[in-house]
Amino acid sequence: MTEQAAPASLSEVEHIKAESRYLRGTLDLGLADRRTGSISESDDRVLKFHGSYQQDNRDVRDERRRQKLEPDYGFMVRVRLPGGVLTPRQWLDLDELASRYASSGLRITTRQTFQYHGARKEDLRDLIGGINATGLSTLAACGDVVRNVVCSVNPPHCTAHAEVQQWTVRLMYHLEPRTTAYRELWIDRRERLGDGANDDEPLLGRTYLPRKFKFGIAIPPYNDVDVFAQDFGLIAVLGEDGALQGFNLAPGGGMGATAGDPRTYPALADLIGFVPPEHLLETCWHAVAVQRDFGDRAIRKHARLKYTIDDRGLQWYRDELQSRLPFPIEPPRPYRFEHNGDRYGWVESDDGRWHLTLQIPSGRLEDVDGHLRRSGMREIARIHKGEFRMTCNQNVIVANVAAGDRKMIDALVGQYGLDDHRRASGLRLHALSCVALPTCGLAMAESERYLPQLLGRLEGLLERHGLRDEPIHLRMSGCPNGCSRPYMGEIGLVGRAVGKYDLHVGADHTGERLGAPYRENIGEEAIVSALDELLGRFAVERNPGERFGDFVVRAGIVEPPGRRPAIRY
Repeated sequence: MTEQAAPASLSEVEHIKAESRYLRGTLDLGLADRRTGSISESDDRVLKFHGSYQQDNRDVRDERRRQKLEPDYGFMVRVRLPGGVLTPRQWLDLDELASRYASSGLRITTRQTFQYHGARKEDLRDLIGGINATGLSTLAACGDVVRNVVCSVNPPHCTAHAEVQQWTVRLMYHLEPRTTAYRELWIDRRERLGDGANDDEPLLGRTYLPRKFKFGIAIPPYNDVDVFAQDFGLIAVLGEDGALQGFNLAPGGGMGATAGDPRTYPALADLIGFVPPEHLLETCWHAVAVQRDFGDRAIRKHARLKYTIDDRGLQWYRDELQSRLPFPIEPPRPYRFEHNGDRYGWVESDDGRWHLTLQIPSGRLEDVDGHLRRSGMREIARIHKGEFRMTCNQNVIVANVAAGDRKMIDALVGQYGLDDHRRASGLRLHALSCVALPTCGLAMAESERYLPQLLGRLEGLLERHGLRDEPIHLRMSGCPNGCSRPYMGEIGLVGRAVGKYDLHVGADHTGERLGAPYRENIGEEAIVSALDELLGRFAVERNPGERFGDFVVRAGIVEPPGRRPAIRY
């Protein structure tokens, strides 16, 4: 094993973690303090590991400052939901918690789970405790730990999916924090927390990881989790009989970047090998341990696995991982992806069960503007006998439906207007956005609130060029951090300032190529003008069956950046 190099200095967050007594800090005191709606900055850092962090409503920030009021604080709470699967009872319970404690319903994230926004500090224990009462958790949904493990939800082979989903859940629990602080605070609801003297973190250590670490499992031919965007991607390899043979290993992906910092950039993972299923847990344990030991703990913006690999080399990482394993990492095995989107409507799996994918724009489950998505999903949950699956594209699948039950679900879909996918353009069906303003503290521009307006204008272009039903992936982010994976969109918009975005084009339709910068720091009119020209050329010059992203690369409009971009933020 390579000797670990000690950093010359540690970031402030590293000191906070070290002094937190295994994620306790002074959270008990901060939550009990009713003089303010906030908690301290150090406690906010610790709270993230418990699945929540502090935000404020930026729409009213200036006005409250003028009135000499503290910001309108609220807390985001995120559910940990491995593989995005939950029961109808859990759906109803989570929905009820949203009615009690959240300001804007439920939101499906780009990592197959739910977020609540606008929870008040005095309600946090009730909300997080309520989530635990459903059989779910928020532990490790945020923070410098292994985050929610995502898994393909669109495979045609039900047997393989069930097996891979089991591995997804096992992997999540195998790598989760062991601290008892979470139980003390949210389940036992102690007024005063313990000292953590008996706690131990055999994998994560008392300072946990340098930054977050994301696993994703794709089941070919669908790459609906964007497996190469993960810190450590796993590609399930199936035999000709559909049986699971094992997993290809792909470390080094990540979408995060920071404006103005050339040390940060989006990147795609690279294949380094294959392991059979029985070696998966041990392999992933040590994959995390390598990053624990060698990740940058001085500069947090440089602390993800992709930077460790880029600094030391992919071969170094493979060799270091191999040195910790008692079995050989085998060469990668063949696979093929067809696309990285969702399959809308009804699809039958090989066991005769049916699965209905419904579009949930930006993942927002609310009853607004005449769309009764939240009420409709609640009514479906009351009669559904199967399960629900969240997708990494912010949609929901009503899964494992008996043929005889389709009619009553279809009736509710029609009654509550949940059939948008039947009328939506190809661009709208494949559009993602992050939360951005007003709650995200990192947002530099609008995203979720602005996307419908921009889509309306772009759909006019598509109609004019005869491309209305063309499946083009559009990803919009309010900042370069890339939660909505904009660098993997055939059209990607990255917020730079209010009303200004960088336009990226040229990613492929299977999640295996990054897009390239095309125009920088432009507003809506320039975005529409640039895309009008590109879509016009695409309509006339494309080859049969050619996708938009592939066309702009073949036509020489942009140069593909490879797995690591040539232009960095």
